[in-house]
Amino acid sequence: MRGFTWRAKQRHRPGLEVMAATGRTHGFESLEEMRLLVALDFMRASEVLSQPFRLDFEHVHGQSWHIPDFLAMVGSGMWLLDVRPMELVKEEDALKFAAAREVATACGWRYSVVAGWRPHVWSVLDHLSSRRRPVRDLLDMRTQLLNVIGGQEGRVMTFSELANATSVPSVGRANIVRLLWHRELGVDLGSPLRDSSLIWEA
Repeated sequence: MRGFTWRAKQRHRPGLEVMAATGRTHGFESLEEMRLLVALDFMRASEVLSQPFRLDFEHVHGQSWHIPDFLAMVGSGMWLLDVRPMELVKEEDALKFAAAREVATACGWRYSVVAGWRPHVWSVLDHLSSRRRPVRDLLDMRTQLLNVIGGQEGRVMTFSELANATSVPSVGRANIVRLLWHRELGVDLGSPLRDSSLIWEA
């Protein structure tokens, strides 16, 4: 609904984010929107539309309009999303978000306002996303890692234990991150990713 423009001294940070899940670039108007695109990529959103439509609506004080930030297909459902840091949400924003929620409900979609991130979640997702691109696994690290941790049902290992159990631990570390991104291994996103983080087979 709007073009993404760049100019000197603008206060926001627009750009294009490449999503592995869709295989395309997607426009964003702020760093907060870019972070949401990374999260949607991790959630394997099969389709994402930036600023998908303009919503014109009436309310007790007159008329208003709103352009939601994203419409995403996650799994078999649609998710309408707005991004606004909590400290920047004003009364007129809350009215627009309420209207967007009503439209989403009428369409059978989910609706959320992304107003911030729980501690550590974004930093972990940012690190995992660094290994999302396809690569050649010349040392067959994927098989090594899954054989080690999948040897016993319900087995849990620390990040360092799992990496050290491979033939080349430094390469094993990078591949653990890759398998975490692709959800073949699991980790608690509520804590920083460190050597003591518990890893399990997803």
